[in-house]
Amino acid sequence: MEDLRQKYIGMIATASDESALESVRLTAIGKKGEIALAMRELGRMTPEERQTAGPRLNALKDEITSALAARKEALTDAALDERLRGEWLDVTLPGRRRGVEPGTIHPVSQVWEECTAIFADMGFAVAEGPQVETDFYNFDALNIPSHHPARGEMDTFYMHRDAGDERPPHVLRTHTSPVQIRSLQAQGAPIRIIAPGRVYRADYDQTHTPMFHQIEGLAIDRDISMANLKWVLEEFFTAYFGTSVKTRFRASHFPFTEPSAEVDIQCSWVDGQVRVGEGDGWLEVLGSGMVHPHVLRSSGVDPDQWQGFAFGMGIDRIAMLKYGLPDLRAFFDSDLRWLRHYGFSPLQVPTLHGGI
Repeated sequence: MEDLRQKYIGMIATASDESALESVRLTAIGKKGEIALAMRELGRMTPEERQTAGPRLNALKDEITSALAARKEALTDAALDERLRGEWLDVTLPGRRRGVEPGTIHPVSQVWEECTAIFADMGFAVAEGPQVETDFYNFDALNIPSHHPARGEMDTFYMHRDAGDERPPHVLRTHTSPVQIRSLQAQGAPIRIIAPGRVYRADYDQTHTPMFHQIEGLAIDRDISMANLKWVLEEFFTAYFGTSVKTRFRASHFPFTEPSAEVDIQCSWVDGQVRVGEGDGWLEVLGSGMVHPHVLRSSGVDPDQWQGFAFGMGIDRIAMLKYGLPDLRAFFDSDLRWLRHYGFSPLQVPTLHGGI
């Protein structure tokens, strides 16, 4: 462990920019980092070995996290100082006229509206909920136990509590599933809703951002089955992509559904671009399954009388697939050149769907 400490403390100290620092973070304490893998080995140790190795690994992780934060702050301050030295303002320049160029619809907003319109044609209502959630709605009611990795501080954004306040902290919701619980409690069964909205997770790379957009669906009735789920998803993808799309279900595990399935869509890759609805390849796009009886009970619904399915997918991800957007992070950079290139003119919004 001392070798690990010296190795990563040295790498942090010599990181020249935030990109290099992020690379060190992923290598050290990322989900597949060296220290994270070492912590997984604790389960193979004897209780006596764990009592010694566990606290040392946690202390090492905390020390590296603190060193990363301190180095990031130092790099940010240095970059700001350099920018202030190199920039200056000419107050004699003429101002910019407003309203010369028309605005555009952001791709996320466009796809949000497309999805809403398609599911509305299938009888799904739109439901909303708070973005700051309680521990119950975000975890407990969804059959996510206290030891689940989603509750880790490295994966989730928790709200600060005052000293002495022992209540479970509120959390920035990690999915829109709490909306399903709130809707079931308010309306009961039967119900058919979609829940689009912003969600938050501590992750950042080419296909993940700390804030992103998700849309989840829920249908509860007396005789709903996986066959209904498959039909709904295939009809949605066919309408959304404008071509017939086959789906493939693979057995998986989610705490809030049983049975659970990852859903792939048929596609091919041509010149580095994904073409949906053709070829013999498959691409994973969402998770789904039949709602777990524990979730129904938490919502005040009798699982002996009612059953149904739920699914969830990333709005940003399916926007990337349909419109060929290469990097998820560009969605949130507020680069006007990117927005003008990929945004949709209010006067030229594409046809939302072909009808179901």
